[in-house]
Amino acid sequence: MKNNVSTFLQAKQRNEKLTMLTAYDYSMAKLIDGAGINGILVGDSLGMVCLGYKDTLSVTMEDMIHHIKAVSRGTETALVVGDMPFMSYQTSVYDAVKNAGRIIQEGTAGAVKLEGGGSVYEQVKAIVKAQIPVMGHIGLTPQSVNMFGGFKVQGKDELQAKNIIEDAKKLEDAGVFSIVLEGIPYKLAQIITETVSVPTIGIGAGKYCDGQILVYQDMLGLFSDFTPKFVKSYGNAGEVIRNAFKAYISEVKTGVFPSEEYSFNIADDIIKKLY
Repeated sequence: MKNNVSTFLQAKQRNEKLTMLTAYDYSMAKLIDGAGINGILVGDSLGMVCLGYKDTLSVTMEDMIHHIKAVSRGTETALVVGDMPFMSYQTSVYDAVKNAGRIIQEGTAGAVKLEGGGSVYEQVKAIVKAQIPVMGHIGLTPQSVNMFGGFKVQGKDELQAKNIIEDAKKLEDAGVFSIVLEGIPYKLAQIITETVSVPTIGIGAGKYCDGQILVYQDMLGLFSDFTPKFVKSYGNAGEVIRNAFKAYISEVKTGVFPSEEYSFNIADDIIKKLY
């Protein structure tokens, strides 16, 4: 069954947990989709884990569309959500709708995600009015890293917590079909989840969210620059891959690979005629 905005809402109503992971290319999208995931986010986190940027701020619309198209081609049942990169929606409502439309039309995503609460209320409302599903994102919003002074947990004091709750309500009112809660205390996430009627998707927001999302490179040990506190390791694929590369290098240097098993043959009588 194809996942969509309606099935996400139905999952919350049935108290069924939603599962999401990131993906940035066709091959990984096929693997994740085939495992039975509900949604795949093509996040602007690709700037860090794929392109080597120190944060997400340098990611462009062209970067996002390029990767969203690849993921969409590898996905059959998961809902593909495309991130709106920095400055693709903050500048105006018009730009927000236009760029969201590009992600749907050119990237063939099923929905878009953008960061912020009340500050992007008008943008979200206009995008939804244009018949484009929107996933919200509040709490620790990576595009605001310079304002936060780094990647810091949000909502730990009363004022911050109340503001995040209010942001969630505003996003719901604007028409989002779900909200990512990132880097906030789990009890605050519980209050938000119980307050809004749309699903909450947590990343570093605890078990009371309606669903969870992780960056797949983090959970598989493929990104070694740093590991967030909230990431659980589900396998050290990085070490497996590294060992495979080392074995390949060794076999090529010693002449073990490629053996005849991995080579194409030709009749000896033809070879004799070539000398």
